[in-house]
Amino acid sequence: MKIAILSRNAKLYSTRRLKETAEAKGHEVQIIDVLRAYMNIASHKPTIHYKGEPIEGIDAVIPRIGASVTFYGASVLRQFEMMGVYPLNESVAITRSRDKLRSLQLLSRKGIGLPLTGFANKPDDIKDMIKMVGGAPLVVKLLEGTQGIGVVLAETQKAAESVIEGFMGVKANILVQEYIKEAGGADIRCLVVGGKVVASMKRQAAAGEFRSNLHRGGSASLIRITPEERSTAVRAAKIMGLNLAGVDLLRSNHGPVVMEVNSSPGLEGIETSTGKDIAGLIIEHIEKNAKPGNTKTKGKG
Repeated sequence: MKIAILSRNAKLYSTRRLKETAEAKGHEVQIIDVLRAYMNIASHKPTIHYKGEPIEGIDAVIPRIGASVTFYGASVLRQFEMMGVYPLNESVAITRSRDKLRSLQLLSRKGIGLPLTGFANKPDDIKDMIKMVGGAPLVVKLLEGTQGIGVVLAETQKAAESVIEGFMGVKANILVQEYIKEAGGADIRCLVVGGKVVASMKRQAAAGEFRSNLHRGGSASLIRITPEERSTAVRAAKIMGLNLAGVDLLRSNHGPVVMEVNSSPGLEGIETSTGKDIAGLIIEHIEKNAKPGNTKTKGKG
């Protein structure tokens, strides 16, 4: 099988692991910098070119598309889908999960546990919105933020008003969420592959920090999740339409709540803390499902 990995950096741990694992299983792998690919959007014969040559004979594509290049990356992935190539995650599912507000609305509609969340446009809505999510302390998040960037804990009413006014002053789109104090600065990353939780880890925030992201100095350890947490993670990935997803949960007093569903989860932290061959499970999923035209997007917008 010939597999394309859409990644801007061939040296990243996840990209390297997926390439090495696929090659060890006898597959041919091509790493494509998504921003250097260009498309011919022609009727009946869509093509993708890279470094002056058409990309041909690809059986499956693994998108490792960074948040900053979501628009163009999803466009290239959609072109592969139009060519009948099997995508690990589909372009529509990636763009759906990258939009934090849209994804929360979809999860909410299906009854998934979520933190109380507010979204507003005008500063005169601020006091009521803070009251709506239960008051301070609360968390203010940039809609476009990743890896804990653009996430602020406002511990008092005044601080919350000030932070929200500041973000709105620069026309930033934000979410305001209740602070789940009982989580103790920890969250759970569940890795879902093909509708199953294949690994899970607890991420604990560093001292003096409330964000548990490993990029922010958090630590990871193995954790046993409950049947309810497992079911929540699987359902969240399914609602987003993702075959591969990192579902981030918090343990609240009213059960597991979903913070985010990540369409391009990093493998290093979870493989290191659990000792599991996640890359191998991803390639096995592709081997079972990569049939020509096995994409919902072919022929659709």
